[in-house]
Amino acid sequence: MSDAAPVQNPAWPAMSIAEAHGQLTAPGSPFEMDEAIIGGVATRVWKSAPPTLRSVAETARAHAEKVFLVHEDERVTFEAFFRAVAALATEMHAQGVAKGDRVAIVMRNLPEWPAAFYAAAALGAIVTPLNAWWTGPELEYGLVDSASKVAIVDAERLERLAEHLPNCPDLERVYVSRLQEETANPMVIRLESVIGEPGGWARLPDRPLPPADIDPDDEATIFYTSGTTGKPKGALATNRNITSNIMAAGCAAARSFLRRGEAPPTPDASAPQRASLLSVPFFHATGCFAILNPSLYAGAKLVMMRRWDPVRAFELIEREKITSAGGVPTIAWQLIEHPLRGNYDLSSLESVAYGGAPSAPELVRKIKETFPGSAPGNGWGMTETSATATTHGAEDYQHRPDSCGPPVPVTDLKIMTVEGDRELAAGEVGELWCKGPQVVKGYWRQPEATAQTFVDGWVKTGDLARLDEEGFCFIIDRAKDMLIRGGENIYCIEVENVLFDHPAVMDAALVGIPHRTLGEEPGAVVTLKPGAHADEQALRAFVAERLAAFKVPVKIIFWPQTLPRNANGKIVKSELRKLFAEKAA
Repeated sequence: MSDAAPVQNPAWPAMSIAEAHGQLTAPGSPFEMDEAIIGGVATRVWKSAPPTLRSVAETARAHAEKVFLVHEDERVTFEAFFRAVAALATEMHAQGVAKGDRVAIVMRNLPEWPAAFYAAAALGAIVTPLNAWWTGPELEYGLVDSASKVAIVDAERLERLAEHLPNCPDLERVYVSRLQEETANPMVIRLESVIGEPGGWARLPDRPLPPADIDPDDEATIFYTSGTTGKPKGALATNRNITSNIMAAGCAAARSFLRRGEAPPTPDASAPQRASLLSVPFFHATGCFAILNPSLYAGAKLVMMRRWDPVRAFELIEREKITSAGGVPTIAWQLIEHPLRGNYDLSSLESVAYGGAPSAPELVRKIKETFPGSAPGNGWGMTETSATATTHGAEDYQHRPDSCGPPVPVTDLKIMTVEGDRELAAGEVGELWCKGPQVVKGYWRQPEATAQTFVDGWVKTGDLARLDEEGFCFIIDRAKDMLIRGGENIYCIEVENVLFDHPAVMDAALVGIPHRTLGEEPGAVVTLKPGAHADEQALRAFVAERLAAFKVPVKIIFWPQTLPRNANGKIVKSELRKLFAEKAA
């Protein structure tokens, strides 16, 4: 049941979702659809989507002297950005980077991150962003598994990786940005020696991108997603997968106008520039596919933060006239509830949108109350759908605050039995399957996992959901043993395997502890071996040495006997969740 009552507006909607999509995708319209054969399957596609990431970079150059990237006191125009991309692409081309080679990016959000991304993509290389929060061993796994030929890193990640570089046999060259001290490693090169510092990119020579023959369905990226076997799997996306997201955002905004009986606004080059406050990492599908690429293509400004801080966010919204903020529900809550919010002019905000984690329906009402000029928005997607598969905003979201919206026009959703043998009717709960041009090709070098998850163009999402009569999707639960902490996926078995490695642990299970703003946090229940000793602090430190900080259990409860299991031998996690509820009470 929803905590927020649906908004009553008898004049709304002016047309159905199907009618709105039909009007938006009609022949000759900006969102016209076509059909392509992808992997042998007929698939609806956006007719006007840019064909490749290389073409996105080339098209975006037309935005010229508008500011594209803002980081602290650094400001990079679209022209300067293209010159940096061309300079780095030229360097890597000269060093032998070619179509299909893997180029890893391992850095926090910096202007150099998108420059590296587009430089590699422009060559037809497979860009492989790794999670900057990963530990050294986790990063080593990503570099080895992807067989990356080149890595582009920041100084902090180089320090974390230094001892692991000899274990990466395919790695030939490492470009490092913002390195303060000299390094004796001959494979490490300062990125500034190639492209200079962001403030000087505008002075780089004007040169074309190196030649490359790239098709829409050529492989473009590997984004790692935690796997149910405990090791991350690389989702292999094509150029078409990624550029499909560029069309989805614009189509969703136009749909909201049609639903309220208004004509969507026509593009106006003289209108004030749109600006997004970037509070999610580029190495996530959301940050890269749903924010970076559409912003570059559309000429929008991206304002980066060193780390998330609500007061700093208020300052940037006011200073940069930010029109869109959000990312995950945690951030939206903090923007709403911070006591200093009233000290800043936040009237430029037009959208507070988020995804990647469960959100309370109450949040929709709070956004409208707090930022009257903005529209709340959310959506659903996953790494395997290259981010956006459904979109939800404005009155649609206010009327169905517990939904993640209907699929975008090129996308199909269906609800299947968990066994996958039968499609279910509207209103019935089963596993959500998704098909569309944004569904990735499969998992990198994992044919068995690919065959289990991808079927005739459909991806089996692992989410339990239902669809209503109009196609709005409602996520009910997750079929996979996974929890989501503030937008970060945590597969329980990965953390449990680390706990099992501790010499004192006999049995272990990870469950989600409800959290108002993060959605949920990881909590562990552990049984120690007879005669063995370990306290909560020691076990948390053990996990922290081996896994990223967001995966470390926030609480650990010790259980005196073997954990409760059902007849199939699976741990009854519903019983374990009660332990944390009782402890909180």
